[in-house]
Amino acid sequence: MTLIEKIGLIFHILRWRFTWAKKDLSYRPKGKISEKFITAREAARKIPDGACVASSGMAGNARCSVFFWAIREAFQQEGHPRGLTWMNVGAQGSRGKVPGTVEELGLPGLLSRYIAGHLETTKAQLRLADEGLLELHTMAQGAMALLFEAQEQGKTELRSEVGLGTFLDPRVGNGSRVTPGAEDQFIRADGAALVFTLPRVEVALFSAPYADAEGNIYFHHASCLSENEYLSRAARANKGMVIATVSAIIPKEKAKISMSAEEVDYIVVHPHNEQTASVRQRRHWAMFTPGGNADAKKAAARLKFMNTLLKITPVRDAVGNAMARLAATIFAREVPRGSMINIGVGFPEEVARNVIEQGLGSELTFTTEAGAYGGLPVPGVFFGAAVNPEKLISSTEMFHLYLERLGACVLGFLEVDEKGNVNASKRGPRMLDYVGPGGFPDIVYGAKVVIFIGTWMSGAKFSIGSGQLRLDKPGKPKFVEAVGHITFSAEEALRLRKKVFYVTNVGAFQLTEQGLRLICLMPGIDLQKDILEACPAKILLPDGEAPVAAEAVVTGKGFRLEWP
Repeated sequence: MTLIEKIGLIFHILRWRFTWAKKDLSYRPKGKISEKFITAREAARKIPDGACVASSGMAGNARCSVFFWAIREAFQQEGHPRGLTWMNVGAQGSRGKVPGTVEELGLPGLLSRYIAGHLETTKAQLRLADEGLLELHTMAQGAMALLFEAQEQGKTELRSEVGLGTFLDPRVGNGSRVTPGAEDQFIRADGAALVFTLPRVEVALFSAPYADAEGNIYFHHASCLSENEYLSRAARANKGMVIATVSAIIPKEKAKISMSAEEVDYIVVHPHNEQTASVRQRRHWAMFTPGGNADAKKAAARLKFMNTLLKITPVRDAVGNAMARLAATIFAREVPRGSMINIGVGFPEEVARNVIEQGLGSELTFTTEAGAYGGLPVPGVFFGAAVNPEKLISSTEMFHLYLERLGACVLGFLEVDEKGNVNASKRGPRMLDYVGPGGFPDIVYGAKVVIFIGTWMSGAKFSIGSGQLRLDKPGKPKFVEAVGHITFSAEEALRLRKKVFYVTNVGAFQLTEQGLRLICLMPGIDLQKDILEACPAKILLPDGEAPVAAEAVVTGKGFRLEWP
């Protein structure tokens, strides 16, 4: 990136920072338009007390900000709507950092129950739950998305093997319940399956790019579709209400209509709506849309710079980069060409970067659970979107694809135990430590090859010199005897005959019937001192001497990836 490009992006972020709370809750478009068009304030008043409301969107993409603001204001001024059950599939909070997220609803009394696949970003809701003021539930994102589809078909339950042997299985953990003493339970065990259910959607809220004067909805120029259509159809099937927000009214184009006016009850036009975080919908970035032809490497560099500036994406050091190269080596060896891939946040993004930079990405189909199919998945505040996607589909359709033909996934972890179980959903004992499963359970269930990547210890210090990686100061082990919260069940993975790998900055391990087996050491790591004596988990050793990774994995010099 040139200095001028960096300065331009800095100004872009600063403009966003100083206008990110800009809103007009009384905006009403002029001209000859359908009676469906109302203001945001009027929309908030149409939601009855105690209703079950569901919102669509993922991270910074397609946020329903105008609804969150209007409902909060109505509650503060009039005390209504109150006692709502709120549901959303993907992450819709901002960790308290950015206005206009679902955290606007984190007021005592506004919500009585919150159900979401990902909870870590909704700090306001977690605080209420910690104070005993909100009943909190979680569920695999795929199960939630498919349940909305089921409601459209008049069904109330989803029977699935996803989540067996994890904390979602009431025989192992708390099922859907996050808050102690929660009255409801939305997951029950039934033999070799789990049965998921959700309250019926009564109000569906979503953000779309545009509408025409008749009230038809258009999705072109969106960065993701998430659950827009399926949420809406569920609400209609339940004799509920569908309200959309759009950025502008455009001329009718019959061929481009995504949802007919008959499928939507009300529409709120809000000119300040975003395509994705920092990008106004009316000035959308074409690279996030099908047909975009941006230079993928330059786009990735721009987005990484922005995330770093926002302190969303950590700056990786040489040790982290070496770990990502080791994981990329295993990826190239184990994942067949032509595979569909899902990449998680954090270190998994670095693995994908290596695979793509080494020229293997053109023979893979990268996807996101928000519905971007093909292209380059983007990280941080833009997570859920992709650069130059081949197409955008609903998250419901994407989870169907994951369960049927996902080739591989690369995901992070918080803890791993000696059986191979993974905790990726709970950092500690407090409500504020809760992460939630996200799409993790659905993704690992569908993937044939699963690669976990994360540091060997937290707080440890490593160094690199002369092609060697050394553990200078040990930290708290992440490989333990037994994890306290099972997000990934090793027993289920073995039953389904998956190939599972765990990559760290000391080496890599593979799941076997007997437990975790070391398959590769980083050059410079002492097997006895740095691994066997440094963690409570029992580690199995290979027959003979443990293989050592190539020096190029550590240094990056001459590093090459190729298909077998």
